[in-house]
Amino acid sequence: MPTLSKLYTMQEASEHNTKEDCWVVIDGKVYDVTAYLDEHPGGDDVVIAATGKDATDDFEDAGHSKSAKELMETFCIGELDTSAPAVSEVEISSKKQNAQKLMDLTKQYWVVPVAVVGISVLVGFLYLRKK
Repeated sequence: MPTLSKLYTMQEASEHNTKEDCWVVIDGKVYDVTAYLDEHPGGDDVVIAATGKDATDDFEDAGHSKSAKELMETFCIGELDTSAPAVSEVEISSKKQNAQKLMDLTKQYWVVPVAVVGISVLVGFLYLRKK
């Protein structure tokens, strides 16, 4: 009978991003590598930098050995819940609001450069007319 694995969202995994509490996601599995950070040959900062995202490519690009992959399995605490959105609805809403604010500012501040150009043209025209 297969063992049931706990499901974690990427949001949950990304909250564990310190030397005292470090999780990484590789190949759809979630690993608590906190106890291994001091032993990691590449240093703890490399592993901590891989939190909050799918670190599969980073892991594969590093060329880990078969024994490293076997050791990694001892730190597996669950699987990534692929049915949950990678970005929360609150974050999506916040990004949309920020984009709208940027568009509003862009619409407001086009007037200043146009006014400067218009005044410059008018002053130039009046100056040339006096001559």
